Amino acid sequence: MRARLERCAAVPGGRRGKWLVLATWLIAVMAFGALAGKLGEVQDTSANAFLPRGAESALVNTELEKFRTDELAPAVVVYSTEGTLDDRVRSEVEADRAAFAKVAAQGEQVSPAVESKDRKALMVVVPLLNDEQAEVADRIEELRGIADAQAPPGLDTQVGGPAASIADAFTVFGHLDGTLMMATGFIVVVLLLLTYRSPVLWLFPALAVAFASVLTQAGTYLFAKYAGLQVDPQSSGVLMVLVFGVGTDYALLLIARYREELHRLEDRHEAMKAALRRSGSAILASAGTVAVGLACLGFADINSSRSMGLVGVIGVAFGFLAMVTILPALLVIAGRWVFWPLVPRHGAAPRASRPIWERVGKSVAARPRRSWIASLAVTGALALCALGLDMGLSQTDWFQTKPESVVAQEKLSAHFPSGAADPATIIVKTADADEATRAAQGTKGVVEVTTAARTADGELTQLAAVLAGEPDSEAAKSTVEALREKIDGPVGGTAAQALDKETATARDLKVVVPLVLLVVLLVLVWLLKSLVAPLVLLATVVVSYFAALGASNLIFENVMGYPGVDWTIPLLGFVFLVALGIDYNIFLMHRVKEEAAVHGHDRGVLIGLSSTGGVITSAGLVLAATFAVFAGLPLVAMAQMGFVVCIGILIDTFLVRTVLVPALALDIGPRFWAPGALSKELAAREPKASARAEERELENV
Repeated sequence: MRARLERCAAVPGGRRGKWLVLATWLIAVMAFGALAGKLGEVQDTSANAFLPRGAESALVNTELEKFRTDELAPAVVVYSTEGTLDDRVRSEVEADRAAFAKVAAQGEQVSPAVESKDRKALMVVVPLLNDEQAEVADRIEELRGIADAQAPPGLDTQVGGPAASIADAFTVFGHLDGTLMMATGFIVVVLLLLTYRSPVLWLFPALAVAFASVLTQAGTYLFAKYAGLQVDPQSSGVLMVLVFGVGTDYALLLIARYREELHRLEDRHEAMKAALRRSGSAILASAGTVAVGLACLGFADINSSRSMGLVGVIGVAFGFLAMVTILPALLVIAGRWVFWPLVPRHGAAPRASRPIWERVGKSVAARPRRSWIASLAVTGALALCALGLDMGLSQTDWFQTKPESVVAQEKLSAHFPSGAADPATIIVKTADADEATRAAQGTKGVVEVTTAARTADGELTQLAAVLAGEPDSEAAKSTVEALREKIDGPVGGTAAQALDKETATARDLKVVVPLVLLVVLLVLVWLLKSLVAPLVLLATVVVSYFAALGASNLIFENVMGYPGVDWTIPLLGFVFLVALGIDYNIFLMHRVKEEAAVHGHDRGVLIGLSSTGGVITSAGLVLAATFAVFAGLPLVAMAQMGFVVCIGILIDTFLVRTVLVPALALDIGPRFWAPGALSKELAAREPKASARAEERELENV
């Protein structure tokens, strides 16, 4: 009975199981589809979403909630001119102040205009109610309209400050998910059309990915709503790209194997069962590797990194589930015609791109040692370019095209103390406020200290310390460190946040990177039943990562003109490239092991390379293209992550998996599978092959 249930119901390709699978997915999508559109409701857009957990700057943000029931965000209006300010400009600013009062938070006063020492700029601070981001964005637009309306010729007006930064970020993130989904979907469809050369077949993986994306968004919403999963706009955007990328990869592998089985078996149901049986373990290992690798980000201190990892696990899980259930069911229901015009016929020879990959394999096999040494030389040269990596982006470098809030900050830095619009925030007990003020005033790098607010019960006092350096400069971070040493109370603000991110990133690299390497190694050992092969494969992916980082750095400096690399890129790039990059090695070596058991080690490597060459190359192009979408986003950090992952996948697809891994496997010989049973079996069965390997080693020397 159990076997019959597995054949007829549990197997998606079964005669009755396919209908059960289809019905289950349709019911699930209809039941949870409405929740998919609610993901934006649970996104955390607060400053703490991108800060390390337990950091002083995050504690300050939490403490600030005690000072007022309605949280405030200041907007800073900057008036500047090349010449000297005259009375007409001052009177115009006073008129604007009266209009600003109608936009300011109820009960709050618009500050008097502050003139710069060079008499070329005026600054007005407008306290705004910090509620919904859309509302803040509307208020900022209103302020900008007021400031621009009556500005005389020669007077520049910009609205910046924390409130304007919130508004500009909302403009960037507001349509991010939709933009990413449309761009990624378009790229995937185009590449599937080019891969399959069929006007029909591409619909099936695309439909399966659509099913997966709906349940992914619904599942993420439920975890965020009821299980406390943190979701921010960045992780939400990456989620959809990840589902499209890995889902399409698994679809390509399964469909390629299904096509092979259709040539061998007449019954399409049996062909799908065989395809699932033979490729299922590789797909499972791949999905497991990616999911476990991303889950390791759960140990990161930076909230946004942890969110991206845990949210990504949900996307990979649903992507895998869709590709091994609904996709096989849809393909079997439709029949062979979906491959039109290249319909696989039973008994006919499979049409494949084997000659290309056979030639590559033979070229590598002729001189395996020279091949892998040359590959390492190329990747090593690229990796050396990562040595000059400049870490850290200032607040003015976050966007590829500068929004008005960034331009305003530059104007402020040119005419006022750099931290005037964004002072450091210090929270102390009111009884210690005077002592803390004196200590802060005596700290190098502090220009001015004022009392900003007190809590309703009078227990806590908020101090505002204007720093000489720009809010996220090294000078400002050094001043924050000095303040923290002198004052018994948390120090926050933009400079403190930058310092805390930098410290947490260094800690996360030390903790998460070894953990990712360990779990990926364990998955490979389980899959390949070997120790040598997993260690070699893991080493090649690490080499690919450093090569990608170096190549990306060349582009960042010489093409894109980025002044530095965001602190999160090394960690996120490593996790994504190791987890995703190992996929293709899993696909390749799972097939090589299968063929080696039948044809011997050397022949198995060449057959595995030629059999999987086309599908893995297509999968690599799809995944690289989906991450390349990030390069066009306005946020520099997301563009940089897209570049690193895209370049890394291309290096892994066309160099590491094509040349480096096969060359190492051929050079090592049957010992590649040591200490597993296959290694011993091949050594006993292929004494002549071992002798040939020794001869080849002498030739290489």
